[in-house]
Amino acid sequence: MERGLIKKMKNKSHKSHQGHIARQRFGQNFLKDPHIIDSIVSAIHPIPGEAMVEIGSGLGVLTKPVADRIDHMTVIELDRDLAARLAEHPTLKEKLTIYQQDAMNFDFSLLAEGAGQPLRVFGNLPYNISTPLMFHLFNYTKIIRDMHFMLQKEVVNRLVAGPHNKAYGRLTVMAQYYCQIIPIVEVPPEAFTPAPKVDSAVVRLVPHQQLPNPVSDTRILRQITTQAFNQRRKIIRNSLGKLFTAEQLTELDIDPNVRAENLSVAQYCRLANWLSDQPK
Repeated sequence: MERGLIKKMKNKSHKSHQGHIARQRFGQNFLKDPHIIDSIVSAIHPIPGEAMVEIGSGLGVLTKPVADRIDHMTVIELDRDLAARLAEHPTLKEKLTIYQQDAMNFDFSLLAEGAGQPLRVFGNLPYNISTPLMFHLFNYTKIIRDMHFMLQKEVVNRLVAGPHNKAYGRLTVMAQYYCQIIPIVEVPPEAFTPAPKVDSAVVRLVPHQQLPNPVSDTRILRQITTQAFNQRRKIIRNSLGKLFTAEQLTELDIDPNVRAENLSVAQYCRLANWLSDQPK
């Protein structure tokens, strides 16, 4: 790959570091607290030779300290002006391959193939796309070593929640199906410019090398969890009534009179495997 060049980019911008204005449509909040930045970089622990990928580099506050520790990294940045600023940065441009592109549509397998190793992905994710972006990345867990993300604290609470908890939902089940999830550090609003109206937190997601509860078709697992949690106030004999009878749920050792939040990840996987085994 050519370093310091922006892939799929038509125009460059010459805005200065201080001149960039956060864009609401991109959900931009720029991290500024040096102690938080140091904690995040230490948690990521980049090592030369690893395939580091940053999503949403922003003003480069994580890009630079990570790049200082390694020889090369990949950046995916949707904002054309910020991508151009990185491409023109005097010390970073030789270390970066920059894709001015939407990470939601990015094929991460191409990066892993080019690097010949699993990816290490990190970023301060815009709150408005963090959940769908994680679902996109779950498609690539076989070629990802770990992920470190700054997220809304509420989202981190959902990621680590257990059954019988209001925070437990579809994201919980799918994230824990694919990954081990480890909270790293909480981040207050004043650590950002502009300050968001919510607390944030950094989380580490490590894809399971061996899935604890493998399913034969993850599309069915997604279907079941979507249907269950879209009607989470209903008992599952009703919310999943089009997929399972009460008798079938009981045979699978699942109480048909509990709600979606009361089933474990393993139980959802059991339902998915049973459904995928049925004649089409």
